[in-house]
Parts: sequence; C-alpha cells; structure tokens
Amino acid sequence: MTIADRTVSTRHLVDPEVAPALDVFPPFSFSPETLPAIRESMNRVREGAPVPADVYPDTDRREVLVPGAAGTPDVRVLLYAPKGSYGAAPALLWMHGGGFVTGSADNDDLTCRRIVSETGAVVASVDYRLAPETPAPGPLDDCYAVLRWLHAEAESLGVDVGRIAVGGASAGGGLAACLAILARDRGEITIGFQLLIYPMLDDRTGTSRPAHPYAGEFVWTPADNHFGWSSLLGTEPGAAGVSPYAAASRVPSAAGLPRTFLCVGSLDLFAVENLAYATKLIEAGVPTELHVYAGGYHGFPMMPDAKLTKAYFRDFLGSLSRFCGRLTA
Repeated sequence: MTIADRTVSTRHLVDPEVAPALDVFPPFSFSPETLPAIRESMNRVREGAPVPADVYPDTDRREVLVPGAAGTPDVRVLLYAPKGSYGAAPALLWMHGGGFVTGSADNDDLTCRRIVSETGAVVASVDYRLAPETPAPGPLDDCYAVLRWLHAEAESLGVDVGRIAVGGASAGGGLAACLAILARDRGEITIGFQLLIYPMLDDRTGTSRPAHPYAGEFVWTPADNHFGWSSLLGTEPGAAGVSPYAAASRVPSAAGLPRTFLCVGSLDLFAVENLAYATKLIEAGVPTELHVYAGGYHGFPMMPDAKLTKAYFRDFLGSLSRFCGRLTA
C-alpha cells in the first residue's frame, strides 16, 4: 500500500504532543535524482541546533579512522567517553539511521553524548558507507570492522570486553540486529546487549507484504521503504533468499542472540515487523524488553518535550543503564 492508495488517515491517532512536527517535516519523495538533495537537507538540520558539547560538558568526543574489511576503505568513527572516567567502562557500538541511504554519525552527536552522560558507557558511532553506492554487505562490513577494533583495542580505549552492546535507530537498529546475528554466527566476539530503536528489519514490509492501513503514513512510508531496501539489496526487495545479514527478520533462529531492548511507535511502518521480531526473540529464550508507544510515528522523539518522548528516553536509557551496571531511579 502506498500513500496514494490510502483510504484512511491516521492523523487523529497521533499523540497530540508529537503531532506538530508533522506540519514541518516534508515527505522524502526518494528517487536516484532527489537523493543528493535529501542528503544535503538532512545535514542542514544540524544547523542552528544546540551545540552538543555545551549540553553535555561531561563528555569527550574524538574522531578516529578504523581499518575496514579487506579491500575496503577505513571507517570513520566518532568515539565518545565520559570525562574523567576510570577503569574499564561498558561500550555501545552505535549505528545512525537514515534508511540505509542517508544520514551520518554526526547526526546523532547529541544522542550519543546523552547516552554517555547518563549511562557511563563509551560510545563508538559508526559512519558506515551508504547505499546505493555501497550495497549490502558493505555497511555491515564496516560495522563489524569497528566491532573487531573496539574489542581488540578495549584496554587502550578503557572498555570492558565483557560489556559490549550494539544499538541504533531505524536503519541503524536494523544494522545493529544484523551485527548481533553476524557476531553470534562467527563466534569471535560476544555481544551482551542489543538496543533496537524502531529498527528497520524486514525488506518485505510495504513491498511484497502490504502494510496495514494504520501504518506508515508519516515520515517513513512504504514508498520510502521500497527505495531504501532496493538501494541496500541492489535488487527488488521481498524476494526469496535475502540474507539475514541484510534483513535481520530473515534469520531462521534467534537462539543465542543477546538480551534485547526494542521499542517502536504504534503508527510506525515498522511496528508489525518489530513485534514479530520481538516474538521470535522471546520464543527463542532471549530476554527481551518491548515497548510500543501509542500514537507514535516513525521518529516521533524529534519532539523532545513531549511526554511520549520522555517516556522513550526513560525506557531505553534505563534498560541500557541496567546492562551497563549503573542504577537508575
């Protein structure tokens, strides 16, 4: 179902406090021709925003280049740490969102600093290569290269190798889920926790499997989803044989995956696929915390003062803090 096919509007179901953002958030209208301008406009969103270092002065950030997989370029990483930290800290490998086709690590500067400030974790934010220029498995290769680096350099980075988490939002959440699967299957590095924030998990949603009429009207639509998955896969999404290292929902078994936090808004295009993935995890014996936010569309936390957004931050930061060993009220 595309927006043009929609017979009902879901605007009346949107939480009133997060609804105003929809009046100023333009549709993406993705195409190969519009993609460069969309990327540029997303980069401009940071202009005029609060300076993250001023908001969270207790955090440090530096940029490092990590060797990529064989035959691939170095991977840019933004590395965040608490100021004045002592001893080995937990670590979060973070992947930004953007439908696999837009965004950068810089877009999540404020989020990463907040995670550091409130959990005490070291955060490595991966500036992975984007599709369609780099289709699968390129973006995941970048993430795994940084995971191996984080593990190998743990002592010099002040990281506890027994407390490594992966996480991200939207496409970043999808990459985090794929990374957890890949790490489990390779058996080289143990991931203790995955933080999946409205993750992009299933190429079949809105493509070979129509979206239900109350999903995906806002921000990230079935048409956007088709473009993102087509760009990542390099072929039509929804076909047989898609790798679980590209679309985590395709994994045959979730057994052995790490403890999980997963959240999504009830109006998000990804709601049903996220519920299905949480069910797969639970049925495989994976400790799983699931939150569905009534009236939330994809990306609703862009309204920072809304009660729904405050609940979202409370929930995911609380869950991550418990993994990190920092008690929360």
